[in-house]
Amino acid sequence: MNLLSAVLPWWARWAGLALVAVVVFVFGQMRGERIAGERHNEYVAKQAAQTVRVAQAQTKVVMQTEVKYRDRIQKVYVAGNVIEKEVPVYVTQADNTGCTVNAGFVRSYNAAWAGEPAGAAAESDRGPAVIPFSDVAEADAFNAKACRAWREQALGWREFYQKLKAAIDKPESAMVAP
Repeated sequence: MNLLSAVLPWWARWAGLALVAVVVFVFGQMRGERIAGERHNEYVAKQAAQTVRVAQAQTKVVMQTEVKYRDRIQKVYVAGNVIEKEVPVYVTQADNTGCTVNAGFVRSYNAAWAGEPAGAAAESDRGPAVIPFSDVAEADAFNAKACRAWREQALGWREFYQKLKAAIDKPESAMVAP
């Protein structure tokens, strides 16, 4: 031990020991950071793969729902247009003459679509409104067509939302053909 103390003073030995301890500590930290970095990279890769699966499932849901309900809505409009054009076949000019629409009906109808009360009934409500009965039938056919189209849209949005939620929760299940 005398030889060692003659060559290196006590403070140099302690400094060397401290330096070795620091180097071992730094290498340990670097290895731990490398392991943590690898874990993080694996996590990011899994998230990216999951994101790709979700995006593919969502794209499929969008395409299926859009095609399905676009065709349904188109059929509703086509059928509604045919019905509107056929009104004169079912409500003839003789029907227009024989059946009158009074002003009270028109006030009530307009109030219902405006969402406002029609107000108190008046004696003028009993008089004719000068609206042919066929116009009433055409308006009713148009309103029915619009309501049926809105119904199909609402059903489509509901199905779209449910499938999109399923695609986010379990993207594999959304990839299965319907």
